[in-house]
Amino acid sequence: MSASKSLSEAGLGVPTGAWRWASLAFILLALIAAGLTLAAPQVAGLAGYALLLGIAVVAVLFVFAIWPRGGGATRDALRVAEAAGKANIAWAITGEGGAVLDCNPVYRRMAGVSEKETPPPPELALAGEPSAAVLYRLSRDAAEGRAREETFQVLPGLEIVAAVRSLPDKQAVWWFTPRLAASTSPQPVLSRPAKSAPEPAVSAPVEPAPVAPVATAPMAPASEASQNIGDLFRDAPMGVAFADAHGAIGDANAALARFFGVSASLAGRNFGDLVDAGDRAQVMALITRAAAGEMGLKAIELRGLKGANGDERMAELLASPMAGKAILYLVDVSEQKALETKFAQSQKMQAVGQLAGGVAHDFNNLLTVIIGNCEFLLMRHQAGDPSFKEINEIHQNALRAAALVSQLLAFSRKQTMQPKTLALGEVIGELAQMLRRLVGEGIALNVERDADLWPVHADEAQLGNAIINLVVNARDAMPSGGTVSIRTANETITQAGALGSAIMPPGDYVRIEVSDTGTGMSKEIQSKIFDPFFTTKPVGQGTGLGLATVYGIVKQSGGFITVDSELGQGTIFKVYLPRKMDAGEAAPVEAAPAVTRDITGQDTILLVEDEEAVRSFAARALRMRGYNVLEASGGEEALELVKSDNNKIDLIITDVVMPNMDGPTMVRHVKALKPNLAVIFMSGYAEEAFRRNDQNSEDIHFLPKPFGLKQLAAKVKEVLAG
Repeated sequence: MSASKSLSEAGLGVPTGAWRWASLAFILLALIAAGLTLAAPQVAGLAGYALLLGIAVVAVLFVFAIWPRGGGATRDALRVAEAAGKANIAWAITGEGGAVLDCNPVYRRMAGVSEKETPPPPELALAGEPSAAVLYRLSRDAAEGRAREETFQVLPGLEIVAAVRSLPDKQAVWWFTPRLAASTSPQPVLSRPAKSAPEPAVSAPVEPAPVAPVATAPMAPASEASQNIGDLFRDAPMGVAFADAHGAIGDANAALARFFGVSASLAGRNFGDLVDAGDRAQVMALITRAAAGEMGLKAIELRGLKGANGDERMAELLASPMAGKAILYLVDVSEQKALETKFAQSQKMQAVGQLAGGVAHDFNNLLTVIIGNCEFLLMRHQAGDPSFKEINEIHQNALRAAALVSQLLAFSRKQTMQPKTLALGEVIGELAQMLRRLVGEGIALNVERDADLWPVHADEAQLGNAIINLVVNARDAMPSGGTVSIRTANETITQAGALGSAIMPPGDYVRIEVSDTGTGMSKEIQSKIFDPFFTTKPVGQGTGLGLATVYGIVKQSGGFITVDSELGQGTIFKVYLPRKMDAGEAAPVEAAPAVTRDITGQDTILLVEDEEAVRSFAARALRMRGYNVLEASGGEEALELVKSDNNKIDLIITDVVMPNMDGPTMVRHVKALKPNLAVIFMSGYAEEAFRRNDQNSEDIHFLPKPFGLKQLAAKVKEVLAG
């Protein structure tokens, strides 16, 4: 082999055998001659001394020549050269111009040349588009004195690891190692500048098959994966690091350093020191298993991490093996987890809202009976009666309970809404005077209204109630005084984005901001402020339904609400209401009942209610006003009464939610028989629950529960009067 021959010719010392014995004999003769000269100096004379000196010099040169100076290193080098020559690894040594100075037979077979032919340089030994760019980069780095390794695919399932190292005198050594591909895509190996010229890490041969077919095999098409892996590594959107089995980081990209808020390089640090102490054990176990060669390891979720801004971050850590080390991938999932939390919060509030709406519907029936019968009693027990105080107390608390139920319905988005096209500037201007009295002394109210606000479609009373609740909360957050600001402006959203616990679609919105300079709120409190009955106020000073009501009103108006707050920095609530595109087309709005003294009548009314107590109270109240009342406990019974020719019905008052046949279904059948028959729906649910069944009907009216004697009689008189 040429490598073994070169090493022998280099001469690390005279080998043992005849040459060494001849050298020793010459030295012995030189010593004898020297002894004779010293014994008979008068015979030898000056010429003898000169001859002695020459013999001594030659003897010293022979001793230096035959002294063994590296026999062990020679044997090791020969063994390495012999192993490299027999291995399934192609190697070559190139000169300054790139010509091959020496190579092994495997390289010749790979290049497709015989033993007598001159081997081509590595750039020409492997033809193909995938290898061309790789070999060019290797040649360039070798010429500049840098070590480099890259991988390219030659056949499906087979790839070549090409490595180059610089040698003295502008020479370079090349290695080409075949290995089974992990996938059918080229997988380049990380390149980095060499601090010295270490021996390359050579993979074990896959199998002793010759590599010659590689040169003639068709090459796979080039792909983006054949780029410089160094660029891919540095610019990866996720954190990537190489670590040994003990967690020591060999290299890491910028994304990983940014995630942990580290400006310097992470090389040399232990990955376990970067994560939370509670996650350290499982992280180290993952790295150890990956470094040991385990594949398909399950990702670990890391919590309690601190980002560059000190904010809490969450990430998923994945690991895969590579040559006795672990490649770590850190994926930032903070935003994803935040969205999941918001979605879970939205689902929770929806479930609570459904529960509140169901409870409120049933409770409204009870309150209707309580309030109505209290009013009956108050008609017989005037202010001077001993029982008046107790009856009036029951009546007042029933009204308070009705207000509480109204707030629950607002939160569950099932309260009665009477939307119309509104100019928010005028609404807030009318509220400003009352709000200034509401905030009291020591607190300034600043109102900034955009002059050209877009119109919105909402219930004026409910929207005013929402603004009042926000201002009251701002006032309570400033016990030592401060400023409450209300700002309005038009805003166009171009991209959908997360806002609070919902996703706000793009479009035109009118923004209402209510801000204060108060104590602010922590992140934990902000996540609960819209929950019903959650309050930070002392016991007895708040029901916890103020912001829940605001949330329900905004959502039922088709809007969105969010909060920004920091402890000691104040709070900003932002409400976004969608723009009403056609300001001239308002939804049907009930006119306010005209104040009238005469609420009696003689018409025939069909009262449909499945709750017997409510039906009994309402029928009694109407009969007291002179009306003829027909009672029905359900939709089927009411429909039979309408079909009867003996009954001339002027008005139907019906509940919305009833078993078997509900109110809207029954009314559709009635309208088919008597299209002009007026209808009043009574329910604790939202008006939209039945209006969507007959949106164009002007003969449908609504009476929200709970109601009293006067509200019922006034509504009936209003509808019958047209």
